[in-house]
Amino acid sequence: MESMMETINGTTLGVTSHPFYPLEVEIANYLANEWSMQLLLAIFTAVCATIFFGTKFMVNRAHPHLPTKEKAAIWWFILSGAIHLFFEGTFYPTQASGVRTGYFSLNHTRMGPAQDLFGQLWKEYALSDSRYLTSDPFVLCMETVTAFTWGPLCFVVAAFITTSHPLRHPLQIIVCVGQIYGLILYYATSMFDHYYKEVTYSRPEFLYFWGYYFFMNFIWMVFPGISSVRTIAKAFKALEKVDATLNHANRVAKPNGDTNGHTNGFAKKSN
Repeated sequence: MESMMETINGTTLGVTSHPFYPLEVEIANYLANEWSMQLLLAIFTAVCATIFFGTKFMVNRAHPHLPTKEKAAIWWFILSGAIHLFFEGTFYPTQASGVRTGYFSLNHTRMGPAQDLFGQLWKEYALSDSRYLTSDPFVLCMETVTAFTWGPLCFVVAAFITTSHPLRHPLQIIVCVGQIYGLILYYATSMFDHYYKEVTYSRPEFLYFWGYYFFMNFIWMVFPGISSVRTIAKAFKALEKVDATLNHANRVAKPNGDTNGHTNGFAKKSN
C-alpha cells in the first residue's frame, strides 16, 4: 500500500530521480539532457567566442584609434551583456514565435524537462547549483534583475565608451557594483545554507564546484569597474590641484582681500 502511494504521489507530483544535490530535492518532471556535457560546453564556448571576436572585429574597424584598454572594455561589456540577455534570460529565440522574452524568469518552473539549447545548458550548470531547477526565490530574483537591468546597461556602457560620453564611468561603476553585489549574495546564500543548514547545492566534482560554481561566476568580480574608479579618482585629484592653484593665485593677487582697492591706492601714491 505504501509503495503504491509513493508511485501515485510520484506520478502526481512528477518527481523523478536526478543527479543534482541535495539528492532528495524535488525536481518536477526531470528529464536528462539529450546532448552531452562536451557538446553543450563546445556550443556555449563557440557562441561566446563568436560574440567576442565579432565585437573585436567591428570595434577595430569602426574605432581603430581607441586605446586598447578601451577596446577591451567594449569587448567585455558586449559579451557580458549578451550572456545576461540571451543566456540568463531576457531574449530567447524559438522556432514557433521567433523570440520569447524572459527565458529563465518565465520558464523557471519548467526547467526540469526542458530539452532546448538553453534549457539543457541551465541543467548542465545546475549540477553546480540545483537552485536553478527549484524556483529558488533568491536565484530567480537575482537572475531577473541581472537580465533586465545589467544586461541592457552593459550595451549602453559599451556605446558610451565609443563616444567618450561623460556618463560612461559613473554608469560603468553602477553596473559593475550591481553585478558584484549580486554575486556576493549568490555566494553568501549558498555558503550560509551549506554551513548552517547543512544543505549543499553543488555536486562535489571539481568541474561543477570549482569550474562552474566558482570560476564561471568569479570572472565578474575581477573586471570592469576598476578602470572607472581609477579614472574618476584621477579626475577628482586633478580638479583638487586646479582648485588649489586657483586659491593660491587668488591669495597672491589679493593679499588684503581687495585687488581693486590695493591697485587704486598704489596708483594714488604714484600720482
